Amino acid sequence: MSPIAPACNQRITRTTSASRRVQGASVALLVMALLFVGTDAARSQEKPATGVTIPNFWNPRSRGERIEAPQTGRAIRFLTDDEFPPLHFAGPDGTPTGFVVELARAVCERLSIACTVQARRFDTLLDALADRQGDVVAAAIPLTPTLRSRFLATRPYFRWPARFAARSDRAAPAPSAQALAGRSVAVLAGSAHAAYLKAFFPEAQAKEFTDLSAAQGALRRGEAEYLFADGLSLALWVGGIEAGGCCALVGGSYLENRYFGEGIGLVTRQEDAALARALDDALQRIWDDGKYAELYLRFFPISPF
Repeated sequence: MSPIAPACNQRITRTTSASRRVQGASVALLVMALLFVGTDAARSQEKPATGVTIPNFWNPRSRGERIEAPQTGRAIRFLTDDEFPPLHFAGPDGTPTGFVVELARAVCERLSIACTVQARRFDTLLDALADRQGDVVAAAIPLTPTLRSRFLATRPYFRWPARFAARSDRAAPAPSAQALAGRSVAVLAGSAHAAYLKAFFPEAQAKEFTDLSAAQGALRRGEAEYLFADGLSLALWVGGIEAGGCCALVGGSYLENRYFGEGIGLVTRQEDAALARALDDALQRIWDDGKYAELYLRFFPISPF
């Protein structure tokens, strides 16, 4: 597959500071709406009747004998952060929720084990895990060689695709190296997205901005024809009040490891290898029985993929 071809579910992207802390009233309103969305949506593994693309990170050939969780005699303690909707955030009663948190709870249900979920400050999660203040980190911490040198992690259960957005009223062609030649594309200066755009869309006219909100504003006002950025942030923006219905995601997702990282998984201590294997198996079964799709549709009414 060409590196510039939209890759729906094969490669991944790194979280950035812009996507780590999605701000604004539109996000708050979206989160509140998510809390009241029903969970009876169709359980397709690619595109359900809603038209929302559900990513598939699992290899069907990897299925094997069911792996049971090790018996510790106590609840497994999950650590998360509560300031990154829709992946993990505080619900109306202060209880942690979000796609990642509910996925962790579904894992516990599949493994028939008792679990607790505790929210901590994001930058303390790995140290708390190392200090045995918890057993599993379920948060948007990128999988990197440095992390893997200290901890174990499951296969990725979520990745950040790069996406293009364009104004809905301009009939912009689907992005390709040829289609973007001579067209203006807003992008964050110094970002992986800017590097990717330069490498694989060399004839596009990059318009660099220092923050995502400025780039979004340029697209909304028609000062740029496209915006290329983190797909999660763009999905939240186009569906929120700040965009005002101006824009939509166009084309497919780009998930180049070399530029955008490895995604996120459930993280455990290295000595807890049996637990890590059980978590991996439970994630596979959650995908197989449609629970992953159900949770994805609940928290991503506009898919970043």
